[in-house]
Amino acid sequence: MMNASDLRFFPSADGDLAYLDTGSGDLVVLVHSGFVDHRLWHAQIPALAAGHRVIALDVRGHGSSANASKPFRWADDVAGLLRHLDAGPAVLVGLSMGGLVVTNTVLEYPDLVRAVVTCGAATGEFQYTDPWTRGIQAEMARALAAGDIEGWLEAFEQVLPGPGRTADDVDQDSLRLIRDLARGTLSKHTPGEKDWFVPVADTFARAADITAPLLTLNGGLEPADMLAAAERLAATVRDGRSEVVDGVGHYPNLEKPEVFNKILLDFLRTL
Repeated sequence: MMNASDLRFFPSADGDLAYLDTGSGDLVVLVHSGFVDHRLWHAQIPALAAGHRVIALDVRGHGSSANASKPFRWADDVAGLLRHLDAGPAVLVGLSMGGLVVTNTVLEYPDLVRAVVTCGAATGEFQYTDPWTRGIQAEMARALAAGDIEGWLEAFEQVLPGPGRTADDVDQDSLRLIRDLARGTLSKHTPGEKDWFVPVADTFARAADITAPLLTLNGGLEPADMLAAAERLAATVRDGRSEVVDGVGHYPNLEKPEVFNKILLDFLRTL
């Protein structure tokens, strides 16, 4: 596992953004899901860095990166980091919230993006409609509003097994990891603080303009509406393809890292 001493910092216009930079070769940027940080990719970074330069960032407001103090877009942060490093075009790999970040980045900064892999995500307008996910989201919102951190973490970690499984059905180290990372990110924030995030507009309507190769890579136990939205995205972009990892949910990179890494490396070899 990487530690904080490995991190570097990019002085953005609104505070320092943390990132890991390792390996050499063609550039791959890893963008984690919401509430965690770059350590979500601990099983991917060594596998990728054997043949690529890998940047794994802490998204603004997460991990060791600064919180926002004015309006921002995560896509602008990714672009700012790549330009600061004079690096790219990059393959962007994003999970869940990170998937939205990478699709937003390719829409806003196509010159900086060589290819896109989005996991557990489609485009920014997607909303889950299944009762299980909506229930989890409602419980997380309730707990956060009440300042019930333990209740929030209990709801949050249920996303790893997903509907139809329990925490006992999945790797306990992975559960502890996402719980510990989320606790760290929550500790950076205060209840009721202003949300400065600015969404990118009309993302699915613009998806047909994406010319970079795009892979959707999802766990087969994701809710059906998520899988359908990913298929639509792969069919809409000019060079889209989709892969499903059977028997896992929202975090295929944690539950079946060898399978996930093979699919990802196979995709990179096609570029």
